[in-house]
Amino acid sequence: MDTVIVQLPCPRPETASGGRSVRSCAGPAHPAAVGRRPAPPKPALLHLGPGESAEFGRGEPGRPAAIPLADQGISRRAGEVTAAEDYWRLSNFSPSATYVVENLEGAGEHVKVAPGRIGAPVPFEFSRVLLPTLGGPLDFKVFAPQHAYLVGEPVAGSGELTVSPFALDPTSKYFLVLLALCEPRLRSPSAAVVPGATEVVERLRALPSCRGLARSAVNYHIDYLVATKLRLREAPGEAAAPGPRSGGKREELVALALKFDLVREEHLALLPPRDGR
Repeated sequence: MDTVIVQLPCPRPETASGGRSVRSCAGPAHPAAVGRRPAPPKPALLHLGPGESAEFGRGEPGRPAAIPLADQGISRRAGEVTAAEDYWRLSNFSPSATYVVENLEGAGEHVKVAPGRIGAPVPFEFSRVLLPTLGGPLDFKVFAPQHAYLVGEPVAGSGELTVSPFALDPTSKYFLVLLALCEPRLRSPSAAVVPGATEVVERLRALPSCRGLARSAVNYHIDYLVATKLRLREAPGEAAAPGPRSGGKREELVALALKFDLVREEHLALLPPRDGR
């Protein structure tokens, strides 16, 4: 049973070394399709079972890489992907380049694999491996099996009840404010600017519950989230100051909410459509 699937970048060889199965991007042309504009080829897939490995890089004479990456800035033997049950490991054979593995389902989550690191575990189900090259980053995708999760509630034990550290109500107005603050980075992890109070008012105004929302109310909800719901702590030396800047509060709120998945992509459905859509 396959546990890890690597989507090979194009161009790539029709077969991979080591006897592993690779599906070609393009098959023979159908007679009815002759003369028509060819459809984009499907990416080739490399299937790895538990314990199997595949090297990536430019390859060596007589020894092509299972995951070929044709760029002079990438080593001939740049690294290795190893399947391990329901996750995979990445080895970095480069003496100087750091590789980045992005979570394709997350809001900017990524792990860095330092030069010379062997067998770094990757916890993401859908990943993109980025390597620095002369012409900009080159990447390939890795898909791990669906992770297993606990079914049902755990058996309650004796003693005091566990209290949730982040008890947020998605139907509340403060949650909508938090969602509007997080929206740019949920849609694009590279977004750097967190919306201000005025932008939040404009974003939420189309909702019936927020038609009377004012800038002062948005700042109140931000303070409530900071002090009560998420309990952000002041950095050392800030206690004597008048208080963290509003921009600093918003940045901290967004960082914490996205780090612990308190606001997720499915919550975006609570916001009004953008640009009338």
